[in-house]
Amino acid sequence: MRKEHKPLFVLRLLARCNQFYIERFLRPQFDHLGAKPAVAKPGTVQVFGHNIQAGNFLHLISSKQQPVRLTTWSGRNQQGRIRIGDYCLIAPGVVINSAVSITLGNNCMLATDVMIADSDWHGIYNRVRPYKCDGEVVLGNNVWVGLRSIIGKGVHIGDNSIIGAGSVVTKSIPANCIAAGNPAKVVKQLDPNKRMVTREYLFNPEVRLGKNIRDYDNNQQQLDEFMFAQNSFSGWLRATLKPTKND
Repeated sequence: MRKEHKPLFVLRLLARCNQFYIERFLRPQFDHLGAKPAVAKPGTVQVFGHNIQAGNFLHLISSKQQPVRLTTWSGRNQQGRIRIGDYCLIAPGVVINSAVSITLGNNCMLATDVMIADSDWHGIYNRVRPYKCDGEVVLGNNVWVGLRSIIGKGVHIGDNSIIGAGSVVTKSIPANCIAAGNPAKVVKQLDPNKRMVTREYLFNPEVRLGKNIRDYDNNQQQLDEFMFAQNSFSGWLRATLKPTKND
């Protein structure tokens, strides 16, 4: 369908069910999950292993076809770790695999099908087990990783930097730049003196831009009322059971 026909009360009921699932089933899979997580299709999120933590206002967009996967590996004298900061956005199909440590700072955004791993998982000559083939991965604050990019072991990406779509990052990238390619190289510098408007602005009323103070929850509720208040239950059933070209 090209339109959303669900009436407003059904959308709100589904949202409550979604939040119940997050709190009842998804939160216990994290060692820590901060306040007000928002997760699309939480039943499809795959969390494996220990030492997986996420901060406040985490947004996960997962789906059956493109689940979000967070995995830590436990081995002999080794334990992976994933740390995700506040206000982060993780899109469908993102895979984060850790044998040592992967850290995302605040306000990071990972686009669809991004993969981050801190290990090669097999040695060059000893392919039976991972041995001296891993390195800590750190993404600074406000890092944006583009569609289908790969971040490899030992990579550090500085604050505010952007990784272009389809990049393969094998070496560290400094702060305030855009890097792209395979292997990724710096292609543009950002102005560090120019104010960055980060995802925190959506959720924290103390963060101001000019004279505006935004409240994300209220804005979303008002948008839903504007878009769906005219939808009727009978119209939704009709569109579901007998859709037309106008649906």
